[in-house]
Amino acid sequence: MNTQGNTQGNTKPDTRPGAKTSAKTLRMVQTAILAAIIIVMTFTPLGYLNFSVISITFLSIPVVIGAIIIGPACGAVLGAVFGATSFIQCFGMNPFGTALLNINPILTFILCMVPRILMGLFVGLIFRGLSKIDKTKLISFAVASLSGAVINTVLFVGALIWFFGNSDYLLGFGDNIMEILAVLITFNAVIEAAVCMIAGTAITKALSKANKKA
Repeated sequence: MNTQGNTQGNTKPDTRPGAKTSAKTLRMVQTAILAAIIIVMTFTPLGYLNFSVISITFLSIPVVIGAIIIGPACGAVLGAVFGATSFIQCFGMNPFGTALLNINPILTFILCMVPRILMGLFVGLIFRGLSKIDKTKLISFAVASLSGAVINTVLFVGALIWFFGNSDYLLGFGDNIMEILAVLITFNAVIEAAVCMIAGTAITKALSKANKKA
């Protein structure tokens, strides 16, 4: 996947006729492939590890890859795909999401979509900013990849408390916000962050090297 090279300033822009169109088409194809990967992961064991009402998701990894390699706009689009598949899960496929859907469908849709879109956008912007001062790009890959899982957790849980903090369902997890957070953010957040950082760093670094040789 090669579009980030021009963004990072490693190569001179190609001014040949049709070059911009070809680059745009390539970005669209790459984004479509990553979107397809998200969909496949959603409906296979690759995407989620479920533990009662709490689940560990690895869907942030394709979003992170697209945001870093292709750019923030791609990250936002892939985040929207991630959010849409999460919302679909609320229709009987995920007990936690189904319970929220029964409380308020509109807020559940916003909860599924907005944090994931912003996550993809922010990861791309973080990588773009760090890559300007990080010559090796390794730190940029690692920090941006880690930020994907962290931003997703923070925005999702924050919106969850904001939208549903006073609902009987969420209050069933604890008597106050701290007790609820202790249930929602456990080992799942740590595992998501670790896997996203390791996998995201390794894949994006490898793709970046492959792009330079292409």
